Amino acid sequence: MAALDVAGLRKNYVGAEVVAGLSFAVPAGTCFGLLGPNGAGKTTTLRLCLGLTAPDAGAITLNGHAIPADAQAARARVGVVPQFDNLDPDFTCAENLLVFGRYFGLADADIRARIPALLEFAGLTGKADARLATLSGGMKRRLTLARSLVNDPDIVFLDEPTTGLDPQARHLIWERLKQLKSAGKTLILTTHFMDEAERLCDALIVIDRGRKITEGSPRDLIAGHIEPQVIEVFDEGCGRLPEFTENHRRLAERVETSGETAFFYCREPHPLLAALADADGLRYVHRAASLEDVFIKLTGRELRD
Repeated sequence: MAALDVAGLRKNYVGAEVVAGLSFAVPAGTCFGLLGPNGAGKTTTLRLCLGLTAPDAGAITLNGHAIPADAQAARARVGVVPQFDNLDPDFTCAENLLVFGRYFGLADADIRARIPALLEFAGLTGKADARLATLSGGMKRRLTLARSLVNDPDIVFLDEPTTGLDPQARHLIWERLKQLKSAGKTLILTTHFMDEAERLCDALIVIDRGRKITEGSPRDLIAGHIEPQVIEVFDEGCGRLPEFTENHRRLAERVETSGETAFFYCREPHPLLAALADADGLRYVHRAASLEDVFIKLTGRELRD
């Protein structure tokens, strides 16, 4: 049985369809990603799956429970890391965990027994009595992750869990999420960091304007949509990039330009690298194709607000 099964999900707001017939299934014990630009419908989809918003059409089964009819029973075995921290600033770290655990009907003694392990998991050992005002942004984010585990959930929803964090904090949260998956938890993740999805997700969908546009594992999506090698060429202010791009376009399977950068997508990069070795006024980066290349190809390079 899938941890989450979604079929034909639809939701309209003020005449605009923000979720347009989404269908996907999340096997238990895996990390599943929902990717998409701003306004794609990711957060609305999470709210629908949790029974916090009523769908206009479609069927949702979460942990064996029909949503939204049986949402309360389903959420008893679910943890949520919201997009924005909503910790109580008047409470200490331990008090935030204690009060949240009471929402699940847990006895205070049981919650207190879990608090040391939860704080250790979040890298907050010794911070039980610390007030929120004394914590860094990364510490608060890790406390929010610990809070989502207070009821020992089977499934954890994570809405952009590392936004605004420095690289060290991001890597620590990635490590902790991998530990959760190794322990058999199911993770459902939205993120704007393609490297995060590539590292963590067993499978994912890319949605845009409420519609699913592709689905698969990160590795399969990269292999199926993008040439294996990418050379990014930057103009150093000499204005030579347009001429170079036009003259060497034939050396790549596909070329995209964005501002002062040209992206050459290649199967055989060596002829283009040789040409760049003799080019003045240009810099370049040669790298393997990534999930970000897939995302940009499918959703476009234009800015979304």
